[in-house]
Amino acid sequence: MRVWIDITNSPHVPFFRPLIALLEAQGHEVEVTAREYAQTTQLLDLHGIPHHVVGPRHAGASRLDKARALVGRLGALHRFARGRGFDVAIAHGSHELTLTARRLGIPSTTAFDYEYAWLQHQLGCRSATRVVVPEAIPVERLARYGARPPKLLRYEGLKEEYYLADFEPADDPVPGLDPERILVVVRTPPEVSLYHRHGNPLFADVLARLGRDESVQAVVLPRTDEQRAAVRALDLPSLVVPERAVDAQSLIAHADLVVSAGGTMNREAVALGVPVVTTFAGRLGGVDEWLIRDGRLAPLT
Repeated sequence: MRVWIDITNSPHVPFFRPLIALLEAQGHEVEVTAREYAQTTQLLDLHGIPHHVVGPRHAGASRLDKARALVGRLGALHRFARGRGFDVAIAHGSHELTLTARRLGIPSTTAFDYEYAWLQHQLGCRSATRVVVPEAIPVERLARYGARPPKLLRYEGLKEEYYLADFEPADDPVPGLDPERILVVVRTPPEVSLYHRHGNPLFADVLARLGRDESVQAVVLPRTDEQRAAVRALDLPSLVVPERAVDAQSLIAHADLVVSAGGTMNREAVALGVPVVTTFAGRLGGVDEWLIRDGRLAPLT
């Protein structure tokens, strides 16, 4: 079987890494396309996953620019996939893949674990053959996207618990850290995301507090070069900003605390048993609501 996987964001790389290995071990042929955004291609290189960069870069926060980029990437993906004989297409949140696969008559599956990305899910769910989500998301929140059984499939727990099930952390994911200081891993907000337009002043306060604490070493993992430059411009002595993508899962495993304004690193910390605080400023999804009720995720207010 020929399998097409489209990877459009950094967190999708560790998610797909074990799946790609499993498919290839079973004798299937896998081809990966990727979008140039955040650390996506760096992480694919880090994990040794061959891939084709297809289409324009992420378009930023502008709706008009996003629409233009969507049209451009749809065309590029169609040209890439046409005639390659794919039997199935798989994505985590890439509506470009499901739209292209439907046009080409390829069965497709999309997965996600945050239900309030309205436009993304309207496009992705309606064009997909199957939609896979965690059980923590109430089914009534998904019906408006056309995601109902038998199209809708649900799984127990967190996707991070699945792909980290056999995880063994590396010893030194960020060289030069002081083992005597408290290690905090900090993930920046998804400021370019359409579902996160509220701004996040609380996150700036967190950076200032951690960055001036001499007992702390806070490793900040930005999503974009602009975020990296902004954090470095703060010139706070206890902040460490890696130049390139790092093995974030190993870093989290060694951390004393994770503070994240996103979702994936929060859930990775939960899966690895590391205390985690969320500063997410958007509308909480079903997974975060469940983790907060369960006492495994703490909101910072």
